[in-house]
Amino acid sequence: MTNALPNPANLLNQTNTVMGRFCKQVLGDNSSTGTRLLLIIGLAILVHLVIKLVRFISEWLIYKSHEQKNPLGFVTQQPKFITVTRLIVSAITFTVYFFAVGLLLQELLAIDLGKYLASASILGLAVSFGSQGLVQDIVSSLTLIFCDTMDVGDLVEIAGTTNVSGRVEEIGLRFTTLINFYQQRVLIPNRTIANVSRFPGGVDAYGDVQLPPGTELPKVSQLVEGIAQGMQAQFGAIILSEPTVEKLALGPGGAVNVLRVHFKIWPGQAALIETTFRQRVISAMKAFDPNYTDWQVPVTYRAKTPLPRLNQ
Repeated sequence: MTNALPNPANLLNQTNTVMGRFCKQVLGDNSSTGTRLLLIIGLAILVHLVIKLVRFISEWLIYKSHEQKNPLGFVTQQPKFITVTRLIVSAITFTVYFFAVGLLLQELLAIDLGKYLASASILGLAVSFGSQGLVQDIVSSLTLIFCDTMDVGDLVEIAGTTNVSGRVEEIGLRFTTLINFYQQRVLIPNRTIANVSRFPGGVDAYGDVQLPPGTELPKVSQLVEGIAQGMQAQFGAIILSEPTVEKLALGPGGAVNVLRVHFKIWPGQAALIETTFRQRVISAMKAFDPNYTDWQVPVTYRAKTPLPRLNQ
């Protein structure tokens, strides 16, 4: 005795499915397969939109907290919360649509939902072996986030297959996205990231302008400040904040003999201070001392430390 093939008409009217039982429980009567299919698709889209809305509201609150417009100031200390939220949203969205496909197959082809989920797990394992690069990207992204290697908004230099400097826009499952000072979006595969150098706010560059003997401090100070401000106005994409000028007494006698100009610059752009700024200062100082040369304007890069300072 042979087994009879299932009647397609019976498949289209079956109620012994997850959605069939759900509709019978909620609506109180049997629904057609077409109604159940539309309900599955509609619920999946609705859940997707709700998840996107929650993500939008959470990120809006985070950005507002950065602007100090609401009391959620604790979020400003954890910008990686944005990245974690995006990862969770992506995972939930994938799960929703994956489960929705299982429900559709159950309605159309009478596929057992439990076997579908089990076979998907085996298939996922097989795909993971065949897509080792993808798995490495995902593992690397989780490591970058939870080991506090870098956060969204950080200014970093990433070394890997190439060296890239920029501000972190997103740490995704596969790519870390940077915005460089050309305003280009640079996508770096997570598995290629070897070293990460973080620069809180940028690189601190200091140009020490030694004063020629016998010069008038107010006049020279005004000149140096004008050069520094001109640099910031011309190279605003590289110089990240307004430069400051300190009057220092580094020699014997307590007299001011150095004007220290502090720049906050983009990583990898030190040549701007070592060449352009230094040349402009030397050219201006030759009006006071014709023998003024480049060794009298040393440039250093370090953390700002307390130094003797005079308010004159």
